Amino acid sequence: MRIAIAGSTGLVGRNVVHEAAAAGHDVVELSRQNGVDLTSSEGLAERLAGVDAVIDVTQSPTLDEAESTQFFTTVAGNLGDAAKTAGVARTVTLSIIGIDQVPDYGYYVAKLAQEQTAVAHGPDACILRAAQFLEFPGQMLDWNRDGDKVVIPELKTQPVAVTEIASLLVQIADGRVDEALVELAGPEAGELTDFVRSVAAARGTEVEVVGVRASEGMADGACLPGAGARIAGPGFSEWLAGQA
Repeated sequence: MRIAIAGSTGLVGRNVVHEAAAAGHDVVELSRQNGVDLTSSEGLAERLAGVDAVIDVTQSPTLDEAESTQFFTTVAGNLGDAAKTAGVARTVTLSIIGIDQVPDYGYYVAKLAQEQTAVAHGPDACILRAAQFLEFPGQMLDWNRDGDKVVIPELKTQPVAVTEIASLLVQIADGRVDEALVELAGPEAGELTDFVRSVAAARGTEVEVVGVRASEGMADGACLPGAGARIAGPGFSEWLAGQA
C-alpha cells in the first residue's frame, strides 16, 4: 500500500513512518519540512495521487481553543477533500480518549471538532482515540515547572507507548483493524500528578507537584479507556524503570 502521513516529522509521525515502512508500505510524508502546508488545499490532491490511505497525526501549534480549532478543522477538511478527489480509500485521524466528555477544556473541544470534520470530509474515516503518551508526565514536568514547583491539571489517565499508537494507526490504515472508532491505552492507570512525581524522583529533581482542577471531566476519569478499549504496551512504572 501507499500511505500518506500528515504530520510525519513529529513525535508520533516519526514512529508512524517507521511502522508503515516496517509493514512494507510506501510512505508519502506530509509536513512543512517536506514542503507541504496542510492549512492550504493547493496541490494537496496531487500529492495524494496513488495513495491508498491517509493518517493524520498533525499537532496544533497552540493550545488556545479558537486557534487550535481553526487549525484542526482546516487541516482535516483539506485532507478529507483532497483524499476524496485523489481516490484515497481510507483516512485515519489520531485523537484523544474522552474528548467528547470534556466540554470545559478548550484543546479537547478543538480535537472533537477535528474528529467531526474528518468524518464529514474524509473517505471511510476512522478515528483512533488514544490515552496520553508515556512521555506526557515528563513533558508536564518540563513545561509547567516554575522553580521548585510544578502546577498541572488533575487528570486520571492510563498512558500508552507512542510505538503502540503508531502501530495501531498503520493497522487501521491498511485494513488489519477495520473499526471506525478505536480506543487505545496502556495497562496502568493513575493520577497525572503521581506520574509526574515519579518522573521527578527518577530524575533526582526536587519539586512540589500541585494538581489543579482545570476540568471536571478530566479530574473525574473521562480520559480513562472504556470497556471495549485495546490495552497494549508497558505500564508507566515499567516504562519509567527502563529509561536511562
